[in-house]
Amino acid sequence: MNNSEVIDRLEITDLVMRYCRGIDRRDFSLVRSLYHDDAIDDHGAYFKGSPDDYVAWLPTAMQGLDSTIHAIHNSLLVVDGHRAEGEHQVTAFHRSRAPDRQEIIIHGRYLDRYEKRDGIWKFSFRRIIFDHGYTRPVDEQGLLAADPNPVWGTDDKNDPSWEFELLAGLGK
Repeated sequence: MNNSEVIDRLEITDLVMRYCRGIDRRDFSLVRSLYHDDAIDDHGAYFKGSPDDYVAWLPTAMQGLDSTIHAIHNSLLVVDGHRAEGEHQVTAFHRSRAPDRQEIIIHGRYLDRYEKRDGIWKFSFRRIIFDHGYTRPVDEQGLLAADPNPVWGTDDKNDPSWEFELLAGLGK
């Protein structure tokens, strides 16, 4: 593997991590910036379409959730010049809003195609594959077990990460 391919792999990995940040912090301008204009996002029966339509769909799709965490596990990337493909295992935690808060946990994989255009890697195709999942009630007491007065993350710009100037500027 040469230095150029190592750099490409790091840039693609950063792209995937930025996607998770954008979804989990509801930074939909960041999410949009990660796709080429002619890309397709395929979330199965839930959504399939253009990046603009995907970003327009996300607020409605996520309105019943007060928290999400998209955690990438094993990743495999194949780079061929200005094209690449990837398979990333993901565990996606979703917590619904009160009063009957539920955890919806999805184990799956992102199957991606990337293209490097004008020196920048972006998604040209992204598909989620659902491998396993389950729903369970939120353990409200368990949330407080580690810290009775935690700093809670939020799904809006009140989240503490927005206080970090460089993180907050990712979508700009």
